[in-house]
Amino acid sequence: MAAFENIPAIRYEGAASENPLAFHFYDPERIVLGRKMSEHLPFAMSWWHTLGAAGTDMFGRDTADKSFGAEKGTMAHARAKVDAGFDFMQKLGIRYFCFHDVDLVPEADDIKETNRRLDEISDHILAKMNETGIKCLWGTANLFSNPRYMNGAGSTNSADVYCFAAAQVKKAIDLTVKFGGKAYLFWGGREGYETLLNTDVKFEQENIARLMHMAVDYARSLGFTGDFFIEPKPKEPMKHQYDYDAATAIGFLREYGLDKDFKLNIEANHATLAGHTFEHDLRIAGMNGMLGSIDANQGDPHLGWDTDEFPFDVYTATYCMLEVLRAGGLTGGFNFDAKCRRPSYTMEDLVESYILGMDTYALGLLNAEKIIKDGRLDAFVKERYASFESGIGKKIRDGNSTLVELAAYADTLGAPALPGSGKAEHLEAVVNQILFG
Repeated sequence: MAAFENIPAIRYEGAASENPLAFHFYDPERIVLGRKMSEHLPFAMSWWHTLGAAGTDMFGRDTADKSFGAEKGTMAHARAKVDAGFDFMQKLGIRYFCFHDVDLVPEADDIKETNRRLDEISDHILAKMNETGIKCLWGTANLFSNPRYMNGAGSTNSADVYCFAAAQVKKAIDLTVKFGGKAYLFWGGREGYETLLNTDVKFEQENIARLMHMAVDYARSLGFTGDFFIEPKPKEPMKHQYDYDAATAIGFLREYGLDKDFKLNIEANHATLAGHTFEHDLRIAGMNGMLGSIDANQGDPHLGWDTDEFPFDVYTATYCMLEVLRAGGLTGGFNFDAKCRRPSYTMEDLVESYILGMDTYALGLLNAEKIIKDGRLDAFVKERYASFESGIGKKIRDGNSTLVELAAYADTLGAPALPGSGKAEHLEAVVNQILFG
């Protein structure tokens, strides 16, 4: 029996519905700020977690059956995952998927055999794409799981490993172009270091940049016009990762002349591991014109690692959608880089997890619309900086002042009055009133 044979197509039934296999807030046809909800929220399925993650943790074996009726580690299993994945996406109305190269096929010892397998499975995927209209959001190469990447890929100390990483990137770009993907992603999972005693940080960062430049040049030579993404993460698996957060990643891209081709893929759980809020990293990316895509998940505040939970925090989703709307939307989409908790092991659990995530972001979008239309938050921020709209403040803002002039002006003040109250608590109450009033 097919994995999702007993799962119906998931439809919008509204908040009053008690049907667990229905959307309660995600209504793809609903118009929000002039666009369909589905256009604001281009959701994507993560190939690795959805079709691969089976509940294994460091203390226990699989709890979920992700064999899909075939023997794992075989091409038959790879094809079964394709069939199950497209059935899953169709039933949820998901329009995109994201993948790593070795998500698609079992990796062979010889890269030529791995590439042959990728050619074979990509033909099957392409046929499914043409049949269903489902598209590829982005592709990437897994440059972190295999032991050869223990010291990184672009940051490795081995020229041979570096060349192998380049070969994987080349093939993953080929696949992304073949699928018509919107973007290609770099996640530097092991691009970092454990101790400075054995590390040349400058050399490693330069080599990472070289690999990225070569990837851009190759993809553009194939006619690829999409974005490249870099996904910040502060730690885990490496102690010090080079793409720590949005600001660090943007600085790296500008330092090495990659900022014209790259944007950021911001993951909620990674931002919180860096000690930020999710919306902080979104704001930093957005104000720099580099907000490209989002990995939609959340972490557990009581645990210090990347738990990749399906998002259910509506406040966080609301603030996320405010940042996305203010940035003018995404060039990418919302990829559910999330997995069911280990005791949630059935295919129905998996479907309900996606419903949870899609409904949460739908609520976030609807709430963001309310906040924008209400206008009080934007009006408060505008008024808070009003002293820079005229007089000496406007001269500062326009870049027409000097230090001598400002010092002379300060001499006339004596002691300036305290700045106006930030009213954080008042604004939090306003948000509650808008959302629940």
